[in-house]
Amino acid sequence: MQQAKTSTVFIVVAVSLLCLTLSAAGSAATLFVSSEKDHVLTVLDAESLEQLGEIATPERPRGMRFSPDGKRLYVACGDGDTVAVVDVQARKIVGQLDVGDDPETFDISPDGKSLYVSNEDDALLSVFDIESGEVVGEVTVGPEPEGVLLNANGDTVYVASEVANMVHVIDTESLEIRANVVVGNRPRRLVLTPDGSELWVSNELSGSVSILDTQENAVRDEIVFEPRGFRPEDVTPVGLVMTRNGETAYVTMGRANHVAVVDVADREVEAYILVGQRPWGVALSADENLLYVTNGLSDDVSVIDARSRKVVRSVPVGRVPYGVAIAE
Repeated sequence: MQQAKTSTVFIVVAVSLLCLTLSAAGSAATLFVSSEKDHVLTVLDAESLEQLGEIATPERPRGMRFSPDGKRLYVACGDGDTVAVVDVQARKIVGQLDVGDDPETFDISPDGKSLYVSNEDDALLSVFDIESGEVVGEVTVGPEPEGVLLNANGDTVYVASEVANMVHVIDTESLEIRANVVVGNRPRRLVLTPDGSELWVSNELSGSVSILDTQENAVRDEIVFEPRGFRPEDVTPVGLVMTRNGETAYVTMGRANHVAVVDVADREVEAYILVGQRPWGVALSADENLLYVTNGLSDDVSVIDARSRKVVRSVPVGRVPYGVAIAE
């Protein structure tokens, strides 16, 4: 009788442990990497970096954003003139938004109802109602708009114009431009400090980041990158990400093949981390211990330990990887 009770307890414990293991496996983070030349999203397990599959997309997938609830991943497909909608759990495309010519980057309103996308060929910021798929507004901006970013409460959207070397500050209710702020040469990506007081803008052809005061809509400071052994014209910063506490920023250096680690308060570059060829997209894990970087000319993703500031893994993905998004 005692032996039967012991066996029963053992089975219950074993089943419980198995359920916990499966639950933990099911909740593991997943990486989605957009590859411009293969027209796919490569799906990776964020811990093991094993490939879980590929999702075929319209031509030239680039910028990506999650819906506020994390259930949908939106993917700008430049040569397909569309934003594909991916069901994150099912890992398949469940819809498309026809957003006009050559979308590259975009942002989604905090309520998840509106999508703001830059149309490079038309010099437009277009606003779409996600549910209906209809255009609800347009703003004419400078030539070749690219980076798009909404502030936390969604009342302001920032748009970087590559050719005009300018960031447009736009009221989302009236869709009127509040300010046009001249920054460096060929602004690409945007990130706000956690308190929203500063907007950081990567300037690809100036080798710098411009820092804007969001109250004054004026440039407050600039950081110039100078990794050793590279000519100024080879230092082409693009990707930007900042820690949640606003203390550290990471900037990909493009043709300089490094990621810069920047002290946000002091405006000092603390380190340059060697990665693959032409690092572009960048994302931080939820615990901010790992940094994932897409390398567009070596067709791989570098994984950086943020504490040691060293690359700990490299994994091949599709041709010309552009961006990386993490589903937790």
